[in-house]
Amino acid sequence: MKKISFILFIFTFALPLFADEKKEEIDRLFIQLKSAINFENSKKIEDKIWDLWTTHPSKENLTKLLADGSSAMMKNNLETALDKFTEITKLDPSWAEAWNKRATVLYLMGKYELSQADIDKVLMIEKRHFGALTGQGLVQTALKNYQKAIDSYIEAHKVHPFMKSPIIMIEQLQLQIKKESI
Repeated sequence: MKKISFILFIFTFALPLFADEKKEEIDRLFIQLKSAINFENSKKIEDKIWDLWTTHPSKENLTKLLADGSSAMMKNNLETALDKFTEITKLDPSWAEAWNKRATVLYLMGKYELSQADIDKVLMIEKRHFGALTGQGLVQTALKNYQKAIDSYIEAHKVHPFMKSPIIMIEQLQLQIKKESI
């Protein structure tokens, strides 16, 4: 009976505490990211954020499913990856990284509007998700919404000042806009 009570305690009280601790850790890391002194320092902080994002706060099986989907995506098995990420979003629609991974796969499949819809979900859950913000830049570029893409990269740069791709993409998009206006 004590064992059952302990397990119920863990699921009722302790898991939300772990989720709260994870959120506090991510908040601390974002503060550190904004005040990083160089690229190398920011990269270490970024890696810690990604580790937290890709680890489900309470369900190890979802973390494994995300890793399996990511592996399928890396092997260009996009349908398999999409199925795995979709399953996760059904099991836990509040996990931003599942939506982010699904948005990435949809982008790779050329389904830009669907990718953007998933990015919108990511950013509703975690507005500082620099991966989703840069992904949104790619989606909007593919849709030829260059100013929206630039705005996304500006937001990503605000969140992650040492991230290199936003600055590069902003410059390229500004040139593209100039080229198309001639």
